[in-house]
Amino acid sequence: MRTIWIGLVVLLCASCASSSLKERLDSSLLQYDEVGAAVMPEAIATVQSPFFTHDFKRPTFPERIDSLAPGEDVIQAGIDRLASAGGGTLVLTKGDYLSGRIELKSHINLYFEDGAVITFKSEIEDFLPVVYTRNEGIELYSLGACIYANDAVNIAITGKGKLIGPGEGSIRERTMTHDVIENIVSSDTPIGDRIYDGKTAEFIFPPAMIAPINCKQVFIEGLTLERSAFWNVVPTFCEDVIIRGVQVYSKGIPRGDGIDIESSKNVLVEYCSLYTGDDCIAIKAGRGYDGLRAARPSENIVVRYCLAGEGHGGITLGSETAGMIKNLYVHDCAFDGTDVGIRFKTRRPRGGGGQHIVFENIRMNIGKSALRWDMLGSSTHVGAQASRDFAVEVNALTPKFSDVTIDNILIESTRDCIQVEGIPESRLENVTISNLHATGKRYLAIKDAKDFLIKDSEIYCDDCVIDSVNVTGLVQQNVNIITQ
Repeated sequence: MRTIWIGLVVLLCASCASSSLKERLDSSLLQYDEVGAAVMPEAIATVQSPFFTHDFKRPTFPERIDSLAPGEDVIQAGIDRLASAGGGTLVLTKGDYLSGRIELKSHINLYFEDGAVITFKSEIEDFLPVVYTRNEGIELYSLGACIYANDAVNIAITGKGKLIGPGEGSIRERTMTHDVIENIVSSDTPIGDRIYDGKTAEFIFPPAMIAPINCKQVFIEGLTLERSAFWNVVPTFCEDVIIRGVQVYSKGIPRGDGIDIESSKNVLVEYCSLYTGDDCIAIKAGRGYDGLRAARPSENIVVRYCLAGEGHGGITLGSETAGMIKNLYVHDCAFDGTDVGIRFKTRRPRGGGGQHIVFENIRMNIGKSALRWDMLGSSTHVGAQASRDFAVEVNALTPKFSDVTIDNILIESTRDCIQVEGIPESRLENVTISNLHATGKRYLAIKDAKDFLIKDSEIYCDDCVIDSVNVTGLVQQNVNIITQ
């Protein structure tokens, strides 16, 4: 159904419209060069979240300091020596290091001098034996990560160095790409039997760049990451995590996500600059029945002062959300050139969703969709369930998003300002968008939603008609819609 909603909506022509809202937003929101790694301060400012309080602070380590000279496979031995002495800081001096997988231990700060570069090896055997990890929301035993930690406390990776992921070799040649992971790894198989070492199957699941799992007090700061084989920074089942001043360059790399928060609690991401082959920052919480079994949400998260320079999504929630996303606060960020700005992703066979989510003070220049709810997915990944006409009864894997607030948003350019695809049996609920100034080709397409409020906003659009299907409670208050 194509509808123009009137009442409290004012339809104007471009020549007679004022734009005081745009001027206010443009002067108050941070510019693209005022966020990201280049402007990171030394101090960590107090977090102001509407959902939780937590004292995020810089960690301390034993005063013991060791240093390494450049070489091949020297880093793990240095970490092990320092860990056996009770911890401290391991300094990588300037130069080139070649390494297989590195496992960080408790109370260790792996510090990079400016000019220290680790290039990771490219063969499967350089990442054996397999370790417990989570790949795209499924727990299993595989190659883990280039820098890995399990059940560690008080760990850090800091400095001005660079990590370069595996190049051409068996890791990239044998990465699983032929199907979605839930069709490969059965949720009925015990986790200890899910072994992918290059021998049990023809394929492997590739290593992320930095992926601590089951860790507490994780601090990552100042690094540059390039040429990842998979996701870049991925804290999983972790608590008390700070990621700041990280730069990720993975353009052209499929699944080259920048930062993925996986089922972790009390997380701060700030002043990061991301140029990626997939989502810049993603919040995830497990996939399908495996995620329901783990039942670990991603919760109490703040993302602030980050720059998404290139990628599929600036901030993406999902698509693996079985454990739920809760208490997420994103503010004072800028997206300059991503396909989508803010994206909510679920899939019928994957479960979960999210609630208590706030975005505010965001500037964006977007290629496709600025505000996007994508809850059905594509038939490539979920088959017939990607169609809203495919009848599905509510079940344990039915996802849901609700209680979302989006405020003070300047969309400088986009194709679709607001695009909503909910699920017929689980409609998107209780969304409020306010103080939005958007310039785009199309204003609003919305399916399967209820209680969706847009207020105190200005929309400049070529096509200002609203497409709506199965929507109740769509309200616009003091919205100026300006035909360009």
